[in-house]
Amino acid sequence: MRTFYLALKYLAVLLWSAFVIFPFLWMISTSFKTANAVTAGAKWLPWLQFEPSLAGWRSLFGGVGGINILKPYANSAIVTLSGSAIALVLGTLAAYGLSRFTFKAGPLRNADITFFFISQRIMPPIVLAIPFFLMLRFLGLLDTLPGLILIYVAMLMPIAVWVMVDFFNSVPRGLDEMAWMDGCTPVTTFLRVILPNALPGLVVAAMFCLIFGWNDFFFAFTMTFTEVQLLPVSLVALNSSVTPWWSLSAAAIVSVAPLAVLAFVVERFLSRGGLAGAVR
Repeated sequence: MRTFYLALKYLAVLLWSAFVIFPFLWMISTSFKTANAVTAGAKWLPWLQFEPSLAGWRSLFGGVGGINILKPYANSAIVTLSGSAIALVLGTLAAYGLSRFTFKAGPLRNADITFFFISQRIMPPIVLAIPFFLMLRFLGLLDTLPGLILIYVAMLMPIAVWVMVDFFNSVPRGLDEMAWMDGCTPVTTFLRVILPNALPGLVVAAMFCLIFGWNDFFFAFTMTFTEVQLLPVSLVALNSSVTPWWSLSAAAIVSVAPLAVLAFVVERFLSRGGLAGAVR
């Protein structure tokens, strides 16, 4: 019976893995096809029976009927990394304060302030479009990288606060007290004791910020015109009267590659077992 359940478990994992991986394999094969290979189809093996072509990839780097994604790619990397880093720093500090200290602002308490941060992600982005647009126009930052970074900080900081408050709450307060007894100030306690023990949460928050920032289309589209263009907006230019599946597949691979590599690199940090034996 145990062997049967073990086989069933591995079968379920295998089926789920195939379900997840198959779209990526199809996307990779489509990126090397021509228009005829996509529209006419294959007789036996759709993902293998075709003559490979680099037309879809050339269209991403200034080829005929395509775009050059190098500058939009760099712009997306700058905006996403900068916005995520600033949001992570500010959000982590805010989360530590909400986790370790008590705040009162009239009827508002720590839980209400935390919910206020989370509520910024509940609102549809269209609600913030006009205020953000007017603010950037007033500051002279419309259609600029600093303006987009400012918007991304406001968009991503609630994610950092939401994730880090939970992780700081899971770190025993005894660690703070032991650090104070050893002569640490609140700042050194945070930097040298609490933050290293909350590293898995920091990694999770960073991943969420990078994913949401990299995939954002709405603000990248509404806050820019001609001077600055991010990757999601530039890929829209690939569409025409006939959908170029080969070019879109290549673009999808290029877009998802950084996040996939990031996930593999930081996967080992995602365990929350780092606090074992931390309290003496």
